[in-house]
Amino acid sequence: MTQALPVIIRKCPKEGRAMGLGVSIKRAWETVKADYNAIFERDPAVRSKLEALLCYPGFHAILMHRVAHFLWTHNLKLLARIVSHISRFLTGIEIHPGAKIGKGFFIDHGMGVVIGETAEIGDNVTLYHQVTLGGVSLKKEKRHPTLKDNVVVGAGAKILGPFTVGENSKIGANSVVVKEVPPNSTVVGIPGKVVKKEKINVMGVDLDHHLLPDPVLEAIQAILKELADLRKEVEELKGNRARKIEEKIKRLEKELLKEGYGD
Repeated sequence: MTQALPVIIRKCPKEGRAMGLGVSIKRAWETVKADYNAIFERDPAVRSKLEALLCYPGFHAILMHRVAHFLWTHNLKLLARIVSHISRFLTGIEIHPGAKIGKGFFIDHGMGVVIGETAEIGDNVTLYHQVTLGGVSLKKEKRHPTLKDNVVVGAGAKILGPFTVGENSKIGANSVVVKEVPPNSTVVGIPGKVVKKEKINVMGVDLDHHLLPDPVLEAIQAILKELADLRKEVEELKGNRARKIEEKIKRLEKELLKEGYGD
């Protein structure tokens, strides 16, 4: 028994490492499954599991990023950059291996998407093509945005700087966002402005980015409504004035008739 103790002590660290590796593999597998399932949850064009596996560059890009990020965090940075470079060549999507991305990540179409080194992305986030999560500093520090859970970023949008986009928020197509976005907000324009705040989205991801409000159109519609109301008031004033003049004429006619000038 005494002789067996050193053997047990020597084995325990290995067993612990093996257990840790098993947990890591399971967690990685769950993450990949969530990324894969996101295709079916958010793209009505997908027809089969095989099509999703073979024909979705966004899925290929995030799959290769998971590998590159693992290498990056284990100090194999050159190899990580090589994997990232191959991914960009194959998919047209550039994700720095240092970027931290949660599960259920979905890039639709994907061409031209750029995600910087210090970007952080929560769970169930959706990006469309030509989206940039960029930095505005040359310092080696946090310089890219953080996207919380369930954020949707429309095609061509640019989010620039080390600030947070709150959960359940939507960024309109071609918007340029340069400051903090509160949770449950809708942002449009250049520079991006919050044009709508909603209650908490209990259903998770909301892909209705085609329903984003147009602040310019809304302003024009408000002006047109105000003009219509003013026109109505003017017509009413004209009507009241005309009635008063008509009543005055009738009153004068009656007075003239009383004086005998009407015969």
